Amino acid sequence: MPFPFTLPTTSAFSFSSFFNSDSHPSLPLSASTYRGVLRNNLKKHKRLPAHEQASNVGNILLSLNNYIPYLLAVDAGLGNHRVAGEELDVLLKSTPILEWRLTLSGNAIPGREATRLKIKSLEYEIYFVLSTLAYTHTLLSRVSLHPLSSSATASPTHEQRTLAITTATKHLLSSASIHDYLSTRSDQVPTDPPCTDITKSTFRALSSLAMAEATLLAVLKDDPYPAAVAQDRNKNDKEWMIKAPEVPKVRAHLFARLCLAAAEHAANAHSLLSSHSGKGRIDSDLLKYVDDLRRMGRGKACRFFGIDAELGGQTGAGLAWLQAGMHALGLAVKEDGKKGLSLGRFKKEWADKREDRKVEKGADWGADAGKSEEGRVLEMLEKKWNKMNDTINTQSIPPFGPLMSSMPSGREIHSMKPFIPPVLEASVLENMRAPPDRADDYGDASSDEDSEKQEPVGAFPGTKDDYSSSRSYY
Repeated sequence: MPFPFTLPTTSAFSFSSFFNSDSHPSLPLSASTYRGVLRNNLKKHKRLPAHEQASNVGNILLSLNNYIPYLLAVDAGLGNHRVAGEELDVLLKSTPILEWRLTLSGNAIPGREATRLKIKSLEYEIYFVLSTLAYTHTLLSRVSLHPLSSSATASPTHEQRTLAITTATKHLLSSASIHDYLSTRSDQVPTDPPCTDITKSTFRALSSLAMAEATLLAVLKDDPYPAAVAQDRNKNDKEWMIKAPEVPKVRAHLFARLCLAAAEHAANAHSLLSSHSGKGRIDSDLLKYVDDLRRMGRGKACRFFGIDAELGGQTGAGLAWLQAGMHALGLAVKEDGKKGLSLGRFKKEWADKREDRKVEKGADWGADAGKSEEGRVLEMLEKKWNKMNDTINTQSIPPFGPLMSSMPSGREIHSMKPFIPPVLEASVLENMRAPPDRADDYGDASSDEDSEKQEPVGAFPGTKDDYSSSRSYY
């Protein structure tokens, strides 16, 4: 958690070949320049090893922030809108043709990378660029949260943990507001978009998904149990004496309602993403993640209801809530009288170890939306409370079905701030009144950015030249 989005790549494009500005002649060249930098950085990011991509996300964010004001300035000039108090005059010479590689739509052929999609509208260019900005904010939130799950170093202090979660929350709220802005902006286009990645329903779903993740982070900031579980299995941690975590009764009930609100956001996102079918269906990994996040939110809510009951002396009801949490996560509930390891528990332990390896490698960790970690917390509390219930105050454990049906509605904690698109400063616009100082040749690059990296089928790596047409024996 959050979802590990794949950043899209794009083709080369020259604004001067399709747009002209009499008022600001250098604007098309400047837009091409910053777009070229973004394109090259996206290519570089794609080719980096998975464990090195996290440190490069900041460069992607800088490239996007530099390019977006110029892109929006060209769009404003086409609509005769003022920018920074100045009138922009931009004329369309011919229909622009751009290419973006899809990352959310499911591949028609499993295992093969999807081809790039040709778009013939600057509006869709804005959709792809701002969507990439939202994905980048989500990836930056993952970068902030990774130290909390990693056991490569000592466990972070409370202050470090709070700072990491606060930073990640800001990025997720930024992602949510960008997707919400795109959802509203898409109402202005009468035609249907050419792909599922940039439809209104997808924007709304991703905004709900980011809000769900941000809401769960608000709970994680003051939830001591995941930190205690992670610290217990961290071999590099030297703090052996760990104080038993305590959650005040009132906050436990509040946290439960926040988790239910996150589950509702995730359910809304899953419903919107599942509405696409056939050729435009959403990638199965994203759909599974959203459903797992919904389950995790409900499972975590059950845990806090259990904590609230246990603090009130109702240990039996607390254990029933823990069983309800395991059921909500889709994990096997241990039956009374059974000893040893069941197949479901064996599969869970194997999945936990696999997730730990992903965390250490820094690639695709959290793809289960935190279900594995929440299952560990539930097991820890169940073991502790069962021991107490068997030795101190024996109480019967009621069935958890009626408890789940009595859960209240969720409660929101975050308010989404509107996304304000960046604009060029007046001094920058003034400088672009001068004619361009060089030719705009950014559209001369190959239409396929990965062609130089593709090897012939069956060829030994590095021997591409031996298979070229000039050396063919046939």
